[in-house]
Amino acid sequence: MAIIDEQLLDILVCPVTKKSLYLNEDTHELICEESGLAYPIKDGIPVMLPEEARKL
Repeated sequence: MAIIDEQLLDILVCPVTKKSLYLNEDTHELICEESGLAYPIKDGIPVMLPEEARKL
Protein backbone atom coordinates (compact mmCIF):
# COMPACT_ATOMS: atom_id res chain seq x y z
CA MET A 1 0.00 0.00 0.00
CA ALA A 2 1.27 3.45 -0.90
CA ILE A 3 2.22 5.89 1.83
CA ILE A 4 0.47 8.71 -0.03
CA ASP A 5 -1.72 8.89 -3.12
CA GLU A 6 0.33 9.61 -6.26
CA GLN A 7 -2.20 12.17 -7.54
CA LEU A 8 -1.99 14.07 -4.27
CA LEU A 9 1.80 14.02 -4.41
CA ASP A 10 1.65 15.51 -7.91
CA ILE A 11 -0.25 18.60 -6.74
CA LEU A 12 1.38 19.24 -3.34
CA VAL A 13 4.06 21.92 -3.07
CA CYS A 14 6.13 23.25 -0.21
CA PRO A 15 4.15 26.00 1.56
CA VAL A 16 7.37 27.99 2.06
CA THR A 17 8.95 27.86 -1.41
CA LYS A 18 5.99 26.70 -3.57
CA LYS A 19 8.37 24.13 -5.12
CA SER A 20 7.58 20.48 -5.73
CA LEU A 21 8.25 17.82 -3.12
CA TYR A 22 9.61 14.31 -3.29
CA LEU A 23 8.59 11.38 -1.15
CA ASN A 24 11.08 9.71 1.17
CA GLU A 25 9.46 6.31 1.73
CA ASP A 26 11.95 5.32 4.44
CA THR A 27 11.11 8.25 6.75
CA HIS A 28 7.49 8.78 5.57
CA GLU A 29 8.19 12.43 4.78
CA LEU A 30 7.76 14.83 1.90
CA ILE A 31 11.06 16.59 1.24
CA CYS A 32 11.66 20.08 -0.14
CA GLU A 33 15.35 20.48 -0.93
CA GLU A 34 15.11 24.24 -1.53
CA SER A 35 13.65 25.05 1.91
CA GLY A 36 15.50 22.22 3.64
CA LEU A 37 12.30 20.96 5.27
CA ALA A 38 10.82 17.48 5.63
CA TYR A 39 7.03 17.37 6.12
CA PRO A 40 5.74 14.29 7.98
CA ILE A 41 3.02 11.99 6.67
CA LYS A 42 0.77 10.80 9.49
CA ASP A 43 -1.82 8.09 8.79
CA GLY A 44 -1.52 8.79 5.06
CA ILE A 45 -2.11 12.54 5.50
CA PRO A 46 0.72 14.99 4.80
CA VAL A 47 1.17 17.59 7.54
CA MET A 48 2.07 20.66 5.48
CA LEU A 49 2.73 23.09 8.33
CA PRO A 50 6.24 24.59 8.38
CA GLU A 51 6.26 24.52 12.19
CA GLU A 52 5.62 20.74 12.09
CA ALA A 53 8.37 20.11 9.53
CA ARG A 54 11.79 18.77 10.39
CA LYS A 55 14.85 20.73 9.28
CA LEU A 56 17.16 18.71 7.05
